[in-house]
Amino acid sequence: MNTQLREIKTIIEPTHVVEGAGVRLRRSLGGEKLNYLDPFLLFDHFGSPHAEDYQAGFPMHPHRGIETVTYMLNGEVQHRDTLGNAGSIGAGDVQWMTAGGGILHEEMPQVRPEGNGGFQLWVNLPAKLKMVQPRYQDIPSRKIPEVTTKDGARIRVIAGNVGGTEGAVTGIAANPTYLDVFIPPGGSFTHSVPQGHTAFAYVFEGKAGFVENENGEHRWVTQPALVVWEDGDVVRIETRDKGVRLLLISAKPLGEPIARYGPFVMNTKDEIAQALLDLKQGTFIWQDQAVS
Repeated sequence: MNTQLREIKTIIEPTHVVEGAGVRLRRSLGGEKLNYLDPFLLFDHFGSPHAEDYQAGFPMHPHRGIETVTYMLNGEVQHRDTLGNAGSIGAGDVQWMTAGGGILHEEMPQVRPEGNGGFQLWVNLPAKLKMVQPRYQDIPSRKIPEVTTKDGARIRVIAGNVGGTEGAVTGIAANPTYLDVFIPPGGSFTHSVPQGHTAFAYVFEGKAGFVENENGEHRWVTQPALVVWEDGDVVRIETRDKGVRLLLISAKPLGEPIARYGPFVMNTKDEIAQALLDLKQGTFIWQDQAVS
């Protein structure tokens, strides 16, 4: 059976935004340029050596109906929530939070000489799981497997499967693939993505050639940029004189209606109104709902 290379659908240049109490971010998904890539709702890249760009952090705030993924490149973020969870994540660590029926949490970057940097991804929950019990998965860097391919690529398998190696994060509703890929100069990386799945790459270091057909024609992309693929079976990325580091993220679309309001993503406007009412009445967090 012939495989079909995925061509590039669109390339998004990140937009600078300020969120939380004053954190400067680069947003590629969840803004005016690209609002939604089912099941992905938001993708932010944070990173600065300057404390004033990040130290204000994200004080206590609510979420409902989504999962959030924080992947750190450097620095440290301390977190706590209304369920009693608390801790910190540092370079190479991942935190995957299922907000479910309702959680309040805070994420506070710590001032470090190396600064603070990483990514946050929001993944939608299917309607049947919107109101599940919240949970955290904190994955330290040492538990994330790394694969080196015969073509020279090195892949940290955060979620999904590469060459039979399973990712560190499991049990996620969307069953996504989340890879941190480094391709050295003159290297390549080929990865199968099932037909019908949403797939994108975020180039954050260097320059990559995205191969679009069997004739070897490339589209060259320089960081920072988010690349959205068309449908197909396989993605292929190559480098020449410069290496590249990128995230490759994919999952099967949910195909459900969405209603979103800030940190709430539900299926109807009425459900959003209920979330706001719960927040106002103090019945927002999951345990309170369970006994109400």
